[in-house]
Amino acid sequence: MQATAQAQPNIALVKYWGKRDLDRNLPAVSSLSVTLDSLWTRMSVSFDGREADSLEVNGADSPDMLARVSRCLDYVAGEDRPRARVTSESNFPIGAGLASSASAFAALVVAADAAAGTGHDRLTLARLAGAISGSAARSLYGGIVELIAGADEIDVHRLMDADEWPLEVIVAVTEEGPKPVGSGDAMIRGAETSPFYPGWIEQQDADMQTAREAVIARGFAALAGVAEHNCLKMHSVMWSSRPPIVYWNKATLACMETVRALQAEGHSVFFTIDAGPQVKAVCLPKSAGAVESALAQTEGVIHTMQSRLGAGARLIGA
Repeated sequence: MQATAQAQPNIALVKYWGKRDLDRNLPAVSSLSVTLDSLWTRMSVSFDGREADSLEVNGADSPDMLARVSRCLDYVAGEDRPRARVTSESNFPIGAGLASSASAFAALVVAADAAAGTGHDRLTLARLAGAISGSAARSLYGGIVELIAGADEIDVHRLMDADEWPLEVIVAVTEEGPKPVGSGDAMIRGAETSPFYPGWIEQQDADMQTAREAVIARGFAALAGVAEHNCLKMHSVMWSSRPPIVYWNKATLACMETVRALQAEGHSVFFTIDAGPQVKAVCLPKSAGAVESALAQTEGVIHTMQSRLGAGARLIGA
């Protein structure tokens, strides 16, 4: 009753922001994302019958995350399951706007399912992971992924395999500490207080359609336009919340200017920013070297990480 799984974070190009149902953690809007390859989280689950669940993250006890992990294990294996020892390891900063919860809970449901022998299908596992972390549902799938926010439950599927359109993602890390407001709390605040939130919801289907058509046609310029616009709309909801939520720092803005300069030089690149200060630059492979070099030299950038698109969550040991 032991298994280990690995999952990669995903970066939304058409964002998920807001909840349709708080109790069930259902997203208010659909989203489209790319699953990365080089960044990963590995989760090991051992149902060893101890008195209580335990969680270790990168070699240290992590009591703050234990309740969510235990709830996720209940969803996968049932509330009458044996108690478990869970260990987690990531090769990128946690809680800093790099979708660490997405990769963690995607890996957790795969490992727990194998350890418990419950035999859930992939869509079921995606829904169970999404019930804890909305974006985790997308990390069950690789390549370019579409999540459709239905009234009763989500539907998730791969729109394009990772090797069908070999995009590159360069992450500019501008701050390594945890963000001041968690995404869940920030979404609730935005829905309750931002005057822009209704417009955000109303326009999402059109953005999804534009992005879907761009991916199918491999239209980089069209995807760049809708992705940047969608990102800025989401942050406008945050900035106009009360009190406002501003994740960006000076280096975030500097990175955006770097991307604009690269675009002016003719490079195929665009930026997106999730709930955090890190900038993700998506580009065609021929521009990857120039983009990585320019972002690494941008003032305030601590370091960069480069990744192609990768696979969905998978079992790596049992």
